[in-house]
Amino acid sequence: MKQVHLAAHFPGVNNTTVWADPRSRSQIDFASFQHLARTAERGRFDFFFLAEGLRLRELKGRIHDLDVVGRPESLTVLAALAAVTERLGLAATVNATFNEPYELARRLATLDHLSAGRAAWNVVTTSDAFTGENFRRGGYLDRSERYARAEEFVRLSRELWDSWRPDALRADQEIGKFLRPNAVATVRHRGRHFDIEGRFNVPPSPQGHPVVIQAGDSDEGREFAAANADVVFSRHGTLEEGRAFYADVKRRLARYGRQPHQLKIMPGATFALGDTDAEAAEHAAEIRRQQVGPQTALAFLEQIWGRDLSGYDPEGPLPGVDPAVEQGVSQGRVQVADRVAVAERWRAVAREKELTIRELVIQMTGRQSFVGSPATVAAQIEEFVRTDAADGFILVPHLTPGGLDDFVDQVVPLLQERGVFRTDYEGTTLRDHLGLGAAA
Repeated sequence: MKQVHLAAHFPGVNNTTVWADPRSRSQIDFASFQHLARTAERGRFDFFFLAEGLRLRELKGRIHDLDVVGRPESLTVLAALAAVTERLGLAATVNATFNEPYELARRLATLDHLSAGRAAWNVVTTSDAFTGENFRRGGYLDRSERYARAEEFVRLSRELWDSWRPDALRADQEIGKFLRPNAVATVRHRGRHFDIEGRFNVPPSPQGHPVVIQAGDSDEGREFAAANADVVFSRHGTLEEGRAFYADVKRRLARYGRQPHQLKIMPGATFALGDTDAEAAEHAAEIRRQQVGPQTALAFLEQIWGRDLSGYDPEGPLPGVDPAVEQGVSQGRVQVADRVAVAERWRAVAREKELTIRELVIQMTGRQSFVGSPATVAAQIEEFVRTDAADGFILVPHLTPGGLDDFVDQVVPLLQERGVFRTDYEGTTLRDHLGLGAAA
């Protein structure tokens, strides 16, 4: 039976977190990270995932504090978690636009050593000049160059990790030789974005290459994933959409000499549980209303319309005014490429279903969500994986840090009873958990 892969996303960075809930705790205290990571490990999840932003988002020139706006740097947090977990993979989002290959390859190899082979890198890019203002070369990278730089970045990182022979360390105390002859190759790289010549100074880590994750849905993003990634963090809300994406990305692997099992597709997903499906549906609706309050609804709409809409009633109809064509009022989020087309699609849905602004934003901005009793949710997840709409899911709880507890206690045992999820870890590294085999 095809096995389900599960990972845990530490909520924050955006408004999927219901941070105003009395049960919500700190996004910064280490105890929060530790609680969620240990819960995920208790549930035998593949990995723990941290997103990351490089600048505080702004709305109309002010910090957008309706989001969870700040959090410590990911690799530092994961290095600390390596000491309080034993098998759980540790995945950091690190931007390939505003980092350098040699330095980041060292940090990732170090995490792989500290964790005994559990490190992963979620490769993201940006052409956002607003984010770039926090860096010396701010905003210079044209959108068309984002994946070209990322591709070269990943390829060069792998050259650095491979530059040590697997048996490089001799450590022979009798003859006083630590390294074998010709154990470390010189890396000479002259590329479009990077120019490096030297020797990498971190010995081979347990996985050889940390697991590479990619999040992106564009055609160039899918091609980048097929060529470079071990895991794809996607976003598709129905079985049909998931199957189409799954088939498309897996089909692309052959041109890079790769097999379907060498790339796991794991969409982000939320969940809401209840004793009955009806109770869970009520719970899910309440969560979404907490996530998308009146101010948040207007903020989302302003991102689409590119205009100040503060004068509109979020419980009323969509504005009659057309979207602005120029730069919008939101900074730090991915900009909407064609506001007019998106606005027309939203208007059509609002007319058809007679939705208010807030109701429409709730409907149009939701992730894939599993809603129901534990038995219903277990069956839903199994169906997605069994019918090749996904290989598993990166679960995004709405509460920090206890939002995963009920899933691990109530849903995981049912998946195990169905024979589609492990009852214990069978290996020690993240590559083992994902069934990826040795680094190519």
